[in-house]
Amino acid sequence: MASLHFDIAIIGAGPGGYSAALRAAELGRSVVMIERDETLGGTCLNRGCIPSKALITATRTLDALAHGESMGIVSKLEEIDFGRLRDYREHTVATLVDGLRALVEYRGITVYRGDASLSADHHVHVVPSAGQEHVRRFAKNGGFDEVAGDLDITAYDVVLATGSRPRELPGTAYHGAIVDSTAALSIDTFPHSAVIIGSGAVALEFASIWNSAGSDVTLLIRKDSVLSKSDRRAALALSRELKRRGIDIIRNAHVRGIDTGVNLGVTVRYTLGDDDEEHMIGAEIALGAIGRTPNTDEPWFADCGVALDDAGMVVVDDYGRTNLDHVWALGDITAGHALAHRAFAQGLVIAETIAGLKAKPVDEDAIANIVFSSPEFATVGLTLRQAQADARYADVRETVFPVMSNPRMVMSATGGSFSIVSGRDAGGDDTEYVLGVHVVAPDASDMIAEAQQIVANRIPLHEASNAIHPHPTFSEMIGETLLKADGRPLHTR
Repeated sequence: MASLHFDIAIIGAGPGGYSAALRAAELGRSVVMIERDETLGGTCLNRGCIPSKALITATRTLDALAHGESMGIVSKLEEIDFGRLRDYREHTVATLVDGLRALVEYRGITVYRGDASLSADHHVHVVPSAGQEHVRRFAKNGGFDEVAGDLDITAYDVVLATGSRPRELPGTAYHGAIVDSTAALSIDTFPHSAVIIGSGAVALEFASIWNSAGSDVTLLIRKDSVLSKSDRRAALALSRELKRRGIDIIRNAHVRGIDTGVNLGVTVRYTLGDDDEEHMIGAEIALGAIGRTPNTDEPWFADCGVALDDAGMVVVDDYGRTNLDHVWALGDITAGHALAHRAFAQGLVIAETIAGLKAKPVDEDAIANIVFSSPEFATVGLTLRQAQADARYADVRETVFPVMSNPRMVMSATGGSFSIVSGRDAGGDDTEYVLGVHVVAPDASDMIAEAQQIVANRIPLHEASNAIHPHPTFSEMIGETLLKADGRPLHTR
C-alpha cells in the first residue's frame, strides 16, 4: 500500500470539493482530491444543474415558437432530433468537465479516482471505485494512470465533500418507468405523459421541460402550493403560470403506491387531504423528486466519529469545522440549501480558514435560490413571514409591484410576481433595509444577482432605490419596486 502526504485531502470533487481545492492550491497548499466517479464536478456538473439547464435551454426554443404566432411570426416545428439533442446536452457537460479538469491540473492539484474513507486515526484510505480493478490517478493527457494497490493518505486537514443523491420514494424502489432525476436526465426522448411527485426545484424544472416539449404533465404535491417553504405570493404566482401552460397540479396529494404493469407505463395511487378515497392516474413514467439524501451513511462516517444530526447531516460550525480536529465538511452533507453556489462559497471559506486568513462565514440568509421553471422563480433573503417572526427586525412590511406594468413582461405575455420585504433593525435607528426579494418572471435567475447584493451588503432601502436601471428591461422591476417601497413610485400607483 502506497503512503502519501498532502496539506489537504478532499473526499469528493463536486462543487464544494473542487472549490476548496482550487482556492487552497491558489494559497500554496498541496492538495489531493479523491473522487469515485470518472469525471470531476459531482452531481451538479454531470447529473444535475448543467445537463438539466441544457435541456431547459433547448425546450425554451419550443416556447419561443409557440409565442411567435401571437406576434405574427408563424412557424412550424418539423421534428425533434433526439440524437442531436442528446449530443448537445452531452457536449455541454463534456466541455465544462474538460475545462474544470484543465483548471485543476493548472493549479497543481492531484486527483485520484477511487472510494475514499476516513479512519479514526485521521488517515484517508483509498480503494478502487465500484467496478474498477485499480485506483486511478488523473493524468495530464486527459486519461488515467493505474495505481498498484490501495492508497493510504495523510493530511494536516481533511475536507468531507461527499454530496447527496435523490431521495427514495417511501415503499417504492426506482426501477423501469419509476425514475429519479438522474435516470430522467438519461432518457434521450421526451415522455408522452408523466406524473411528477414533488413540488421543489427538480420537480418544477422537469415539469417545465416536458410541458414545453408537448408532454402531458401532472404534478402531485403534498401541500396547497408548489415551493411551500418559499415566499407564498411568488409560489402562488408560479403555480398559476404553470397551470396556465397546461401543467395539471393536484394539491394535498399523498401517494399510496405506484404500480407498473407488464407493458410500459405506471399507475400512481394517491389520496387527497384527509380523505381515504384512493384515486389513480396513469402515465408513461413517474418521476420521484422529493428531495435529496446526504451521502453520510457509509460506515466510516460513524467509525471515525464524525457527528451527524438527526437528518444525517454533518454538524459543522460557521466555518465548516466538524467535531473532529482538522476535519471539515461542506455542501449537501451540511444543513442548509443544497445548492452548488452555496458549496462554492463554503469551499472558499474552508480553504481560507485553513490558510489562516480571516474568512467571513457564509451568510445563509443571503443565498439566492432559483428554480429554472417557465417562468423562472428566484428568491433571496427572508420571506414576509420569516422577517415578521425574526426578533432582529421591526416594522417589517412587503411591497408588491404589478409586474404587467413592466414593458418586457407585457412583451413576453407571461404573468409573474415581484415583491420585496423590508424592515428596520430592532433597537436601531430609522434606517430601513431590504430583507428579501422574491421574483417570478423570465430571466429571474439573472435579476436575483442584484437583489442578492442589496440584501447581503445591507444597502439601505433609500440608497438602493437610487440605482438607475436601463429601459426597457426586466430588471427595471427591481428599481420600480424599490422606488415604491421608498414612497416615490414611478410607473405604478
